[in-house]
Amino acid sequence: MHAIARLTEDVLHLFYPHLCVGCGNDVLAKNQVICSFCYHDLPRTNYANIKNNPIEKLFVGRLPIHAAHSEFYFSKGKLVQQLIHQIKYHAHLDLGTYLGKLMGSSLFQSNRFQNIDAIVPLPMFADKEKKRGYNQAAVIANGIAETLGVPVVEKLVIRSRATSSQTNKHRIERWQNVEDSFQIASSNFFENKHILLVDDVLTTGATLEACGMAILQIPQVTISIATLAMANS
Repeated sequence: MHAIARLTEDVLHLFYPHLCVGCGNDVLAKNQVICSFCYHDLPRTNYANIKNNPIEKLFVGRLPIHAAHSEFYFSKGKLVQQLIHQIKYHAHLDLGTYLGKLMGSSLFQSNRFQNIDAIVPLPMFADKEKKRGYNQAAVIANGIAETLGVPVVEKLVIRSRATSSQTNKHRIERWQNVEDSFQIASSNFFENKHILLVDDVLTTGATLEACGMAILQIPQVTISIATLAMANS
């Protein structure tokens, strides 16, 4: 029976190969989305353990935050961009959850992200999310939540208007594009809580800043930030 099962598995693998999302390698277990080679090639920042890291410095004078972290460095044409592209445009949700879990482990092992009460994925405009079918930030947030054991809270922060793509915009243009584009649907939940605001890629931080400023209108709320990757502005 074991030999038959193995033969069946080999035949299925021949016609429906299980490939690494990063490099296309077929040497990986069923429950893996990237191979061990790509896993070890992921460019980790290790910022979760570093106070006043470049992410936190980016928000100085712009948004008062408790702590900030980006799990990976983002470079055009490299592995992390490819992985995020798969999540964002090809609905590879298992990959998003997996990478979220990796980031969650980094946050869990750090003493700077303790006492998080809720995880808030950066919201998309409703029409855009409906068209895509999901919010990639929420997918990543769900992976973090599985590791930290903290709830993901959606729909209490709303993206109230559509904004154009931030790509190819200068820093000031990016801020003007997202200014006043977020609203709080219910402030009671957030009062006196520590919120982890999550997104996929950090560039200038304009969108996270705009969302964070809306949340900070709530009394006694604390914000930390986590993004899957950080890119050059």
